[in-house]
Amino acid sequence: MGAPAMAERTTLMGGEACEAAAAVARMLDANRAAFARIAERLRAHPPETVITCARGSSDHAATYAKYMIETRTGVPVVSAALSLATLFDAPVVPGNRLVMAISQSGRSPDLLATVALHRRAGAYVVALVNAEDAPLRDLADEVIALSAGPERSVAATKSYIASLAAIAALTGAWARDAEIAAGVAKLPALLPAAWALDWSGGVPALIEADNLFVLGRGHGYGIAQEAALKFKETCALHAESFSAAEVRHGPMAIVGRDFHVLAFGGSDRAGASVRETATEFRARGAKLLLVDPDPAAADLAALAAHPVIEPILMVQSFYRLANALALARGLDPDSPPHLRKVTETL
Repeated sequence: MGAPAMAERTTLMGGEACEAAAAVARMLDANRAAFARIAERLRAHPPETVITCARGSSDHAATYAKYMIETRTGVPVVSAALSLATLFDAPVVPGNRLVMAISQSGRSPDLLATVALHRRAGAYVVALVNAEDAPLRDLADEVIALSAGPERSVAATKSYIASLAAIAALTGAWARDAEIAAGVAKLPALLPAAWALDWSGGVPALIEADNLFVLGRGHGYGIAQEAALKFKETCALHAESFSAAEVRHGPMAIVGRDFHVLAFGGSDRAGASVRETATEFRARGAKLLLVDPDPAAADLAALAAHPVIEPILMVQSFYRLANALALARGLDPDSPPHLRKVTETL
């Protein structure tokens, strides 16, 4: 996208998303000792299960955590149903578990109740939180400060990217994976390059869309979830996210001529699966945009990096597109109707 066509910095969302590189650099500097300490503890006392506690964009980061942790450590990762604590008063059987709580504000009552319940059952709690005064901090054994700074736009951007980077850094340290650690270290330099990529073709392709599928797979699936949410939040565009495998189990029946699809590929086997599905949908006449580091395949360019790092770079590029699309559709991405920054669910 050329800067003259974009006006993204006239919005809080655009300005905050553009700050992601600085946020990630701060987060990494602030948590080096915490990553090492947590990783040492997890290796010395391997958890039987990891339970993620999150909602909204943070829950999409939790999806990324699932693929990161399961592929690198083999420990199963499940998402907590937060209403079990607040609506059903369900007990938790004691056990050796890691609870990973992810939140921008760290103050939603159902999140706090769930974390407290698991901690009483013996869980080791690690909180990834942005707000410095978050009550969640008081419930955690360890806090990873996302260090994204104040985020005034309703749509979370830089805090989401900082969450992904923190998850990658922590998993790399836990698994002693030097390649992931090196990839994370490059993020502050790569994120501005991802922001600068030309995705201007995505605006006219999507400006008249009413419905949309967003596809990803593996480490890129959480990015697809996040993109679908941002389309709804900021662009008033109904979007559903699917794994490139899951979309074949029924949802693909409605993909035909002129149906809009945004697909996030990548340089690993999961990316190849997305490209295969994209090829099939194109053959049906779908209006498909493929994000991919392979320039021969891509409609929207992506930076090549370690496969677990590529999705973080893709979502940085996507935020610029979402901001531009919202403006082109005559909407204010900073103030979506009926939404507010902190959602206090029970």
